[in-house]
Amino acid sequence: MFKLDRKSIIIGTSAIATSALLLSGCMSATTGNGSATVGAPGTAGNYAIKHKTAIDGGVVYERKHGTYTAYRYNEQSTKGVNFGRTPTANELAAWDIDALPDGSGLPEGEGSVEEGDELFEAQCAACHGDFGGGGNGYPQLTGGNQAKDENGIVITLKNQREYGKTDAPKRTVGTYWPVATTLFTYIRDAMPYATPKSLSNNEVYALTAYILAQNSIEIDGEEMDDEYVLNAEKLTKVVLPNRNGFYPNIDGPTGPADIKTFFADRAKNIGSGVRCMTDCKDPGGQDGKTEAAVVKIGYEMKDVVPAYSMVRDLPPEIDNTITKAEKMYNENCKLCHGTDAMGAPRVGDIEAWRAVTAKGMEKVIYNSINGMGGMPAKGGNEDLIPSEVKEIVDFMVESSKEH
Repeated sequence: MFKLDRKSIIIGTSAIATSALLLSGCMSATTGNGSATVGAPGTAGNYAIKHKTAIDGGVVYERKHGTYTAYRYNEQSTKGVNFGRTPTANELAAWDIDALPDGSGLPEGEGSVEEGDELFEAQCAACHGDFGGGGNGYPQLTGGNQAKDENGIVITLKNQREYGKTDAPKRTVGTYWPVATTLFTYIRDAMPYATPKSLSNNEVYALTAYILAQNSIEIDGEEMDDEYVLNAEKLTKVVLPNRNGFYPNIDGPTGPADIKTFFADRAKNIGSGVRCMTDCKDPGGQDGKTEAAVVKIGYEMKDVVPAYSMVRDLPPEIDNTITKAEKMYNENCKLCHGTDAMGAPRVGDIEAWRAVTAKGMEKVIYNSINGMGGMPAKGGNEDLIPSEVKEIVDFMVESSKEH
């Protein structure tokens, strides 16, 4: 989760491969006469086992005659296929800019909480809500209870989604994320949504400082007030409440070995190669001794905004005074055209729309239907018909005139 470093790329690839291997233990087989056979738990069925070295205790089967268990694979030669070229040192350096938990990869620069506040309001609040409190369907960045239990684990993250324990855990930067350098890397690489990689290093430090401050994070026991200035040295000292809440630990040079040890222990406790599909229990529990608890999943969770509901009816119209055109604008175009932060002309900006309409309404409507630059066709909603797009454009233009 959120560990955007070189090791996680390797581990992620390993995890995908492992998932594929897990399936092999519970596949159905087809015999020569077309009948299906299934191997008993822990056995190979009719397939020849090549080795049992999968890190979770699973098995790997032989590839033979273009088949792997019940699946066929492509045996065509790849001779003459162009797989690209080795990247140059400069190309690798341009790509390899992630900041690791130990601070390696962090650039020079600094930014204050106060500067981050101004940037967040201008660049981020349209999606993530005021103060990072969430909104518009994008992740909540701040808030949540950071209290820990006697083992140092954030209590609310252990809430089971079962009847009688209805508070859902809040997975924010302050309660869930393990390291703060991930926050810096993500902002620098992917934000703002409409113009990623457009922020300077100083601005990224400022936004990181602001979000950490809104989560009441302290650095070396010092509160991050408005004047607090964050830099690379200080960022590496941040210890987030959930720093040790993830297992197995994939960080550092022992990450791959830790992953293998974790799965080996699980295989020993559960049973090597056993694939459980119903009434699954871990007889060893997390401590290897006590039986793991089986929880019943429920639906009622009161600490969710908006609250979960089983009702499938459309919500009633609250404001009957809103026009159809404005409603369609709110649903399809407001995210980008309701703010100056997305690079699109903001509705209400007279000068911006004067420049847009100078090319003629026919051209404006044509571009809105077919897309232009970073704006997708029909605002990304292919269900809109041309006449509806025209209604939306007319609304936006009329709302941006001097009255």
